[in-house]
Amino acid sequence: MTSERSSYSYDSLLTFATSLLVGAGMEPSKADVISDVLIEGDLLGHDTHGLQLLAPYLADIESGAMATHGEPEIISDLPAAIAWNGKRLPGTWLTTKALELACERAKTYGTCTVTIGGGHHIACLAAYLLKATQNNMVAIIMSSAPENKSVAPFGGRTGALTPNPIAAGWPTNDLPILIDVSTSITTNGMVGRSAGNQEDLPGSWLIDHEGNLTNDPTVMSANQSGALLPIGGIEYGHKGFSLGLLVEALTQGLSGHGRADGVDTWTGEVFLQVFNPKLFGGLHQFKKQSSWIANACLNSDPIDPNSPVRLPGQQGIKRRLHQLKFGVALHPSIIPALVPWSKDLNVELPTATDSP
Repeated sequence: MTSERSSYSYDSLLTFATSLLVGAGMEPSKADVISDVLIEGDLLGHDTHGLQLLAPYLADIESGAMATHGEPEIISDLPAAIAWNGKRLPGTWLTTKALELACERAKTYGTCTVTIGGGHHIACLAAYLLKATQNNMVAIIMSSAPENKSVAPFGGRTGALTPNPIAAGWPTNDLPILIDVSTSITTNGMVGRSAGNQEDLPGSWLIDHEGNLTNDPTVMSANQSGALLPIGGIEYGHKGFSLGLLVEALTQGLSGHGRADGVDTWTGEVFLQVFNPKLFGGLHQFKKQSSWIANACLNSDPIDPNSPVRLPGQQGIKRRLHQLKFGVALHPSIIPALVPWSKDLNVELPTATDSP
């Protein structure tokens, strides 16, 4: 496999991904949304959680693990508090639908929270944030996967949690701030990619079953599996562990679906909350405050003059704009994984473009 990235136009990738999903049996209106969310991950630079997920999604459609038609079951629906049973529907579609609903409700109530239990994986959390910030909303999204226990609690050497990402986005007078961080040092996607490429991780981010620190990704697939370390690592991992527990409480506790139910299929339990600054201290005041602290950080004297302070997400936004114009540079492992699906579903592969 080549190590060089090839670029493709956004439209060609959207058509390709949507055609594969529809060919596999996904409802067309859902296929459009799934494809858009996955490609948005690649646009922002989160390429372990973009189109790399399409092949395993197609496999779950084929096996019946991902539902292709239908609507979520409404468990509760109060003006600003909503809970859904995702019914194995695509998590990307469910989360998009939930964000649209929360933004609409927040126009009237100032805030709205949606929890989703029992849906499928939701891909890159940052991929949803611009839909909120472009409407001058503040969004917080968290996700967990109760079927997986790949992250060790602080002081432990066997897994109990998942990377449990936390994402948030809010507007400023310039580019919005977009945060998307896992509560573990690295992700399962990055570990899997490194193992597949026979590469060590950049740091000792894992622990083997005997409690030794390691950068060898294959310990995660050993007979006696190792585990990912929480943010803070072996010394300060109580911080990441605490945040991971918070995510589990908000995603699984509030949705009413999680580890205690013996979940054994790929899932995405979701907590999504939107705030409308207009109905709090006012949008002008919100942007005044968010812009002030953003500028203060940008004006901090850098440790390295050639590497000034950057705000979370803003490099990704610039990368997104560049790739929308010149082509989306895909990781070299992505298209080869989709070639068999392209052949089986009789969908033409996208043509690479020349990228500057």
